[in-house]
Amino acid sequence: MEDSLGRSEDTKAKLIDAAGRVFSQRGFRSATVREICSRAGTPLGAVNYHFRNKQGLYTAVLDHSMQTAIRKYPPDFGLEDGASPGEKLRAFIRSFLLRILDEGVPAWHMKLITQEITDPTGALGNLVESSIRPGYNYLAGILREMLQEGHAVEGEVSDRAFLCAMSIVGQCLYHFTGRRVISALHPKSFDPADIERITDHITRFSIGGIQLLSKRGSE
Repeated sequence: MEDSLGRSEDTKAKLIDAAGRVFSQRGFRSATVREICSRAGTPLGAVNYHFRNKQGLYTAVLDHSMQTAIRKYPPDFGLEDGASPGEKLRAFIRSFLLRILDEGVPAWHMKLITQEITDPTGALGNLVESSIRPGYNYLAGILREMLQEGHAVEGEVSDRAFLCAMSIVGQCLYHFTGRRVISALHPKSFDPADIERITDHITRFSIGGIQLLSKRGSE
């Protein structure tokens, strides 16, 4: 029984890894179950057996990719007890950058996520609810504290905190989506792999804007 369960989990892991590479290379619509099974070294019917169909496998791959990255680099990565809101924000930004830039995460991780965001399939809603929204809610809580908004009704985020969150995430994401442009514009003195330097800049830049918004809100 245990051997059978182990083989089943091993087959699923092989399919997820092979599918991640194929989906990131070809996109969901052009990828074929035949190629995925060939790369995984599994029977052709293994996808239907373990994931019901190609869409089910794709959803599982996206969820596995995001959860693996989040487990490795959680939003409070490296924080000590009693951290200030600014320290929490820096930790969030650093962990986010590590998830999208670190080569230790599967090479296909961000390419696949980016494809799903720009050309969504039926899996986007599940991805948002299972992986993206929890991180967004965590960041929104930090921002409410920094903006001195107090406690909000669960699930509610002010427009001000929402826009701050989008600005912070946007700054981080551009270091992945625009990395070739960044290298072309500033090839000598800027290393896009210098995550600590990028983290410090985005944190200081964001805190400056948040403080200004908070001050204006109190006037």
